[in-house]
Amino acid sequence: MGLEEREGADGTLLLLYTPLERAEAVAAALRARAGPRARVAGPETVVPEDWSETWKAGLGAIDVSARLRIRPSFAPEPAAPAQAELVIDPGQAFGTGAHASTALALEWIDALAPGLAERARILDVGCGTGVLALAALRLSRGTRAVALDLDPLAAIACRENAARNALATRIHVLLGPLAALRAEPFPLVVANLLRTELLPLAREIARATARGGRAVLSGLLDSERDEVVHALAQVGLTARGARTRRDPGGEVWLALLTER
Repeated sequence: MGLEEREGADGTLLLLYTPLERAEAVAAALRARAGPRARVAGPETVVPEDWSETWKAGLGAIDVSARLRIRPSFAPEPAAPAQAELVIDPGQAFGTGAHASTALALEWIDALAPGLAERARILDVGCGTGVLALAALRLSRGTRAVALDLDPLAAIACRENAARNALATRIHVLLGPLAALRAEPFPLVVANLLRTELLPLAREIARATARGGRAVLSGLLDSERDEVVHALAQVGLTARGARTRRDPGGEVWLALLTER
């Protein structure tokens, strides 16, 4: 009926929800198929809850910096004076600022976006909710953005979030691959993609980055740093900085600042 994944210090915990009358049979089937490192606990009865509200517990505003706060609409926590705000609700598209890779990309954007020239253009590759492009717009003056994704749900979410934050007139949301984009190179490109997604796009990301422009590339593991830096250098993107963050499961995530 449902599956919940939680990351903790001891690894990944999967909570499988099943009808009470099938719980013992499901537990037995899991034990028969579980690997040697997995442990299957016995069934536990779940107290009925209003899940339409319960899922919001623990989700609040995220302070990226003194300049930027991201919060869900159901957490009306006031921003600090002079702190810009984005309202992004969790949904089926990725990117609310909570994941380490998104947080790292937002830190780079917070450092770079205020210095963008007026009328500068930003490209968000694999935009998800659009949080990265929208953050760059919020932190800069007179800029415009193009956000693209292969997932129709992401494109819908990005458009909705742009409208919710009064940024719809400053962003174009496209559904399709980066190779289909026909535009002048961008001074700032952002991408929060796994290594297996990023490296096949490296040459196209480099082409989309203006000479002297910067590309913020997150979604990587620190253990992949040497491989990724070398691959990016081959297409003309030179690493100029790196930020890392450890997630609750112990993985160390990496976001690179590169320059063409």
